[in-house]
Amino acid sequence: MTSTKESPFTLSYGTEVMAPAEIRELSWRVKHYDPASNAQGLWMNMDFIDEAREMAAARAAMYEARMAKAYNARVRLRNFQVRDLVLKKAKASSPIGKLDPKWEGPYKVMEIVNERSLQTATDGRKECFLHMERCQPQEVLHLEFIQEEELPPFCRFCSR
Repeated sequence: MTSTKESPFTLSYGTEVMAPAEIRELSWRVKHYDPASNAQGLWMNMDFIDEAREMAAARAAMYEARMAKAYNARVRLRNFQVRDLVLKKAKASSPIGKLDPKWEGPYKVMEIVNERSLQTATDGRKECFLHMERCQPQEVLHLEFIQEEELPPFCRFCSR
């Protein structure tokens, strides 16, 4: 059986395959075998084989849609614009230890080639093309300068 609920043999020949164990152990099918009724049954099965194939194709399409939905639920969309800063995954060929950075960069997006790849640059020099799944946006955290007057009086770092 497959995800289509039909075996490939059934979809090809319109009947279930007879296993060698059934022949040796004399199952009900073997004991009550009649060539005339067998031929008639095979012709009847061939009449219904198109319906079985259509049902199998419909089940396969439903299965594929379910798998695509499950996959797409886990995929994070990455929308980059030109001049965004991105980080790229560190190369797998270089040894990555526990304390080594997992991301390299930042790189500036120079051009979006297609929906899945972009061209980057460092120091104004064009670099390689990157796949969007191997990039993540560079988050720049701006720290504002705190004036000394704004510190609370209980601050242990100031002399007040």
